[in-house]
Amino acid sequence: MEKLKVYLDNCSLNRPYDDQSQLRIELETKAKLYIQQQIIEGRIILVSSVIVEYENNDNPYHIRKLIIGDFLKNASNYVDECEEVVSIARKIRTTGIKTKDASHIACAIYGGCDYLISTDDRLLKYKDDRVKIINPIDFIMTEGVHCE
Repeated sequence: MEKLKVYLDNCSLNRPYDDQSQLRIELETKAKLYIQQQIIEGRIILVSSVIVEYENNDNPYHIRKLIIGDFLKNASNYVDECEEVVSIARKIRTTGIKTKDASHIACAIYGGCDYLISTDDRLLKYKDDRVKIINPIDFIMTEGVHCE
């Protein structure tokens, strides 16, 4: 069986640093950390991109930036800016999706990802036949990945 390829946007990468007093945020954090562990253990393939790197480098919290940057070294594939990614993103933007979010979707599509994992409610509403956009909890439930 082929391993799943996932793309985590910066909202999901930063979820553990959000206020954990809300149940939804706490559960998404636990799910994201579980997915992260599956990536580290090689059970899931991580695809990263120039936009993930750009947004992480723009993170004002130095320690978070370093921790996320270190985790991104687990990416097996990296999508750099190219004309095809720009073209895909441009078409997505015509649907009202913001530039950075369209870039994440385009990179996930170009990278051949099965899933784009996000905690951004606006992004989660966008549908595309080329990649499933899903929050971390639903990813675990959909893929039958069970916490130990």
